[in-house]
Amino acid sequence: MVRHQRPAQPWLASPGFDLLWIIGPAFWITALVLFFSDYSYQFRETPEWLWAVLVMGVDVSHVYSTLYRTYFDRAELDARLRLYLLTPIALLIIGWIVYAVGGGAVFWRVLAYTAVFHFVRQQYGFFMLYSRGERNRPGWARRIDMALIYLATLYPLVYWHTHNKAITWFTQGDFFHVRLPWLATVTGALYAAVAIVYVFKEWETWRRRRFINLPKQFLLSGTALSWWVGIITFDNDLAFTAINIVAHGIPYLALVWVYGRNQQAMGLATWYWRGMGRLFSVRWLPVFGGLLLLMAYFEEGLWDGWVWREHTALFALFQAMIPATDEWLLLLVPLLTLPQATHYVLDAYIWKMRTPGTPWLKILLYRS
Repeated sequence: MVRHQRPAQPWLASPGFDLLWIIGPAFWITALVLFFSDYSYQFRETPEWLWAVLVMGVDVSHVYSTLYRTYFDRAELDARLRLYLLTPIALLIIGWIVYAVGGGAVFWRVLAYTAVFHFVRQQYGFFMLYSRGERNRPGWARRIDMALIYLATLYPLVYWHTHNKAITWFTQGDFFHVRLPWLATVTGALYAAVAIVYVFKEWETWRRRRFINLPKQFLLSGTALSWWVGIITFDNDLAFTAINIVAHGIPYLALVWVYGRNQQAMGLATWYWRGMGRLFSVRWLPVFGGLLLLMAYFEEGLWDGWVWREHTALFALFQAMIPATDEWLLLLVPLLTLPQATHYVLDAYIWKMRTPGTPWLKILLYRS
């Protein structure tokens, strides 16, 4: 009898790296939030030091990490110059129009739903990366996978929209509230049904091939756990913010770092600045993150000086700025949100698996 060799597990970098930095954050931040659940409810607002770590250190920094993948790479920029030049221009114009027509409330609502789409799609993207090598499966099996990873994020969002929740994405009221609780019940039942079919499908795969795709299962489980706990289990803005930011931002930063490291190792790096390849080494990791943190600090300082005035001690250098009037907010708010809006849009292109003319997937999987 001929024994077929089991396929290798489809890690992106290595088991240790993936489990710690790409798959792991959803688990360890959820565990921390559950462990310190009583602590999180003691604060009406996030402590300033924790806000700095989460928002500047992870959330805004991961937005700017897109620069390493796009505008700092000469070959990438030349290959899709029109995309990289026109996207921020178009988004700035759209932002001004939305703010002028609908005001701040409509603007933040549009941005919130754009962010939600981006967060959902990131989990789907990682899931597809870990599902590579399974393209010979039947179409129904692929559709079950797709349905489940989407429902792992969409069901908590439907629950949020149909129940009174104290949490917010960006600002108070940026999500619609729909008085249809039955909609969450139906979506939850569909979620459960698809999950059951998925388990039987994976069990059948194990029975026939004696193989289970571990990183795919871990990614799916971490997504389902973190979105459920952050949105449904808790009704606390600090808990939601911590889980939402860490489970999303840390894996993205890790992905960019791995890509840059592999690009340098393959001799395909075309950085605009000599020596930038050093940033994608363990020794230079503090500089890799420090540059992102510096950009994040500058952006948040402008926000605090012109708009929010919420962290005056942290942004003391920016307190001499004159708070913006309503007329200036029309221009400044879309401008200050441009980095994250550009990140949302470009992210839909730069990690697209079937993108002709770019070797990004070969680079990412170089060491896997």
